[in-house]
Amino acid sequence: MPDAPHIRLRSPALPLQDGDLLAAIDIGSNSFHMVVARYVLGQLRTVDRLREMVRLAEGLDARGGLRADVRQRALECLARFGQRLRDIPPQRVRAVATNTVRLLAAPQAFLVPAETALGHAIEVIPGREEARLIYLGVAHAQPPRPGQLRLVIDVGGGSTECIIGSGLDAIERESLQLGCVATTARFFGDGKLSRKRWDEALIEVGAQFQQFAGVYRHLGWQETLGASGTIKAIGDVCAAMKLSKGAVMAKALPQVRERLLAAKRIEDIDLPGLSAERKPVIAGGLLVVEAAFNVFGLERMAASKAALREGVLYDMLGRGGADDPRDASVAALMQRYGIDQAQAARVAATAVQLFERVCRDWQLDNDDRLMLTRAARLHELGLAIAHSQYQVHGAYVLQHSDIAGFSMPEQRMLAALVRTHRRKVPKHAFDLIPDRLLPATRRLAALLRLAVLLHRSQQPEDFPDLRLHAEGATLHFVLPRRWLEARPLLRADLEDEPAAFAPLGITLRLDVHDD
Repeated sequence: MPDAPHIRLRSPALPLQDGDLLAAIDIGSNSFHMVVARYVLGQLRTVDRLREMVRLAEGLDARGGLRADVRQRALECLARFGQRLRDIPPQRVRAVATNTVRLLAAPQAFLVPAETALGHAIEVIPGREEARLIYLGVAHAQPPRPGQLRLVIDVGGGSTECIIGSGLDAIERESLQLGCVATTARFFGDGKLSRKRWDEALIEVGAQFQQFAGVYRHLGWQETLGASGTIKAIGDVCAAMKLSKGAVMAKALPQVRERLLAAKRIEDIDLPGLSAERKPVIAGGLLVVEAAFNVFGLERMAASKAALREGVLYDMLGRGGADDPRDASVAALMQRYGIDQAQAARVAATAVQLFERVCRDWQLDNDDRLMLTRAARLHELGLAIAHSQYQVHGAYVLQHSDIAGFSMPEQRMLAALVRTHRRKVPKHAFDLIPDRLLPATRRLAALLRLAVLLHRSQQPEDFPDLRLHAEGATLHFVLPRRWLEARPLLRADLEDEPAAFAPLGITLRLDVHDD
């Protein structure tokens, strides 16, 4: 286990300087990957890579539990990764977890020791966000021609992502519960291989691709790339069998499949060019690839030089800056749900003013300021559904939508802030928030409540100097007496707030001063 005594949380984003190191960690269902890159003249140059085949999905049971031996080898791998990360500042490190961790019944039971082992926070990302990041990595590594549409397929250990994109932007994103580890276990769990089993499984797997194949075919694409170890492994087999020069070809797949099925058992598979560590899961990977070729009518798929981990690196360059994909997603949600832009801007501006008064005492950083701003811009989203309990409707939409750029913890934090910005704060409001994010979430909720309350009139207003300061869990809010007496409704609302703050674990002290 690592000798790091605590998790290094990411501090506020700082401008990158030439020579800075960045690291991305992909906690996949089959392999764990880490890539370290140096920022030089606006570009990322890879300086180190680590990869270990952990097969996390192998330890996942039907109830969402994780087998102890698999958990242990995952933690040992992360501890080794953590040693390499010791000298890289936490704001330059981002670790993401994918399908197997998404499926855990109690993810924190794994994530807490995993974060301790790595020494850094780990973000669980939704399937479609994983797809976006995969495409981003591929597009940066192998830029498409202008105007060209590209189909990218990533067959991971627990899930398969399919993306159609143009330039650096993913246009369509899908994530399926299909992966080389999970699919091998599902259809060939006893180790036996047969034509009958294969054909039946091929129909079932193909049906999952059919759910969105029509939309994809309507868009069309000019090139297909595969972004995973499975695709590279099958391409290597095709090359070793002299069926291609390294690409996966439609005409080659039947010959590879027949050679695989001839083994009768997984342990006896003898495919030229296939590594020993890949052999136990190649059957499920090949099955998924053949189904994709059949459904999409593919002829050729080249292996990409990049995947999720590279996408995470490039995404880090934009996060917190002018190209942050989360801001584009917030703007799209505001437009889609007809949010009052002027009111959202007023609340956001006041929330930031309040934030600046207490951020030092409450140890809130730039990421927290950005989260508060986004919650303020989206707090009225639920009005598009109904005015009654609109905070509940808004929170539900934010928690359950696919929102590009946001990890699952970030989405849940955003939803919790919207849920608690008015009326009674329910006891379960923060149940899904990781412990490391809980103090900041509660404090941001308090600031958003005050900002929304101050703008209840929905009209522009010049506020007096807002005197706000924090002492531990106590928040002192002081307003001019005459100004407040001229607003009896606001005064009544403010007098009710101390009771509403109690579930946040914050004591609100209200006072007035003479002008």
